[in-house]
Amino acid sequence: MPELPEVEITRRGLAPTLTGKTATHVVVRHAVLRYPIPANLAELIQGRKLRDIHRRGKYLLFSFSTGTLLVHLGMSGSLRLLPSDEPAQKHDHVDIVFGKTVMRLRDPRRFGAVLWESGDINQHKLLATLGVEPLSTAFSGDWLYAATRGKTTPIKLFVMDGHVVVGVGNIYASESLFRARIDPRTPAGRLSRVRCTRLVLAIKETLEAALAAGGSTLRDFMHSDGSSGWFQQHYSVYGREGEACRVCGGKIHALRMGQRSSFFCPSCQR
Repeated sequence: MPELPEVEITRRGLAPTLTGKTATHVVVRHAVLRYPIPANLAELIQGRKLRDIHRRGKYLLFSFSTGTLLVHLGMSGSLRLLPSDEPAQKHDHVDIVFGKTVMRLRDPRRFGAVLWESGDINQHKLLATLGVEPLSTAFSGDWLYAATRGKTTPIKLFVMDGHVVVGVGNIYASESLFRARIDPRTPAGRLSRVRCTRLVLAIKETLEAALAAGGSTLRDFMHSDGSSGWFQQHYSVYGREGEACRVCGGKIHALRMGQRSSFFCPSCQR
């Protein structure tokens, strides 16, 4: 699934080309993804200027004068910028055309979402209860320390909870906990203020490193120009079960947490 760095990289790839442009045409080939696509989407967007593109968690927010288009890439989705006469392929479900350029949603598993909000986008049901942005100044060691008091949830699952912190998915949670030298099974409430600060810094550093590397390309994800990310080449623990730890030389272990595989080094992470 595209995580926060991949979604942010998509936003950065789309914004310079599309901001300020007018949507001239809309094509919906499959009207139901995770949720039904608004039947009047073309009426809402065509002839309207795209004011800006924002990100909230893993959601992309396209601001028009009449409201906001909310897009989620789901498990396997991507948004590509292509010539408007480029033929659509099997899994290309939605086109938003801006003159000679089309923004095309490709989603093989159809778990993505294309929705519309005419009011305050921050009050949309999918956004209203989201947690703090991990790259913001609001996400600090003091904040995490206060949020974890009395919590028995394993720290990995705690930071992956989108109602607590947005966008820290399985890959980047595993990598951040390794960077902070914290065992993913540690009850969140047992972390000291110092370890909370260390983990916050590790999450920020991991996400920034992923952004610099163009994110991770696993299975279907690609940038808006069709290129791939390469952060997966620098994973310390994720997907490396049985391999040697790059720090201590011991073996990387894997276990199941929250129905997901979690990777860590028992020697380095305490």
